[in-house]
Amino acid sequence: MIPGPKLDRIDLKILAQLQQAGRITNVELADAVGLSPSPCLTRVKRLEKAGYITGYGAHINLAKLGEFLTVFTQVTLTEHRSGDFSRFETRIRKIDEIVECHLVSGGYDYLLKFVTQGVAHYQTIIEGMLEGDFGIEKYFSYVVIKSPFIKHHLPIQTLFGDQG
Repeated sequence: MIPGPKLDRIDLKILAQLQQAGRITNVELADAVGLSPSPCLTRVKRLEKAGYITGYGAHINLAKLGEFLTVFTQVTLTEHRSGDFSRFETRIRKIDEIVECHLVSGGYDYLLKFVTQGVAHYQTIIEGMLEGDFGIEKYFSYVVIKSPFIKHHLPIQTLFGDQG
């Protein structure tokens, strides 16, 4: 990945604010980070162009729409060549119900996050993956009973604040 322009503390403040409130007006954002509106907008456009800001969206309350199930699944592949990982990632990318995929170290290869209509829906997807050419040796499923909180923002200023 090509590094973008060096960020200062104001850039980090802008990113942190936009994570919390993507629909904030430029005037409100400028006030929150201590800039006037014109330089603030220039910085936002620069951050977008450099790829630091990859999009804007709404956080949806799925429970308002109906019942759903979240399942974390540990997956171990049968083979561990580069092509096996690529094939697996390419195939699971096409499954809408897999909303996160992480290649991890430790006793298994991937941690997947599924959001499905229920256990039967999840089982249908897993069976399709096992019958398909995904290269899965074994998997373990963890059904989420309750999510006390889910943060939709990252601690940008805590992680990178002393770099500027």
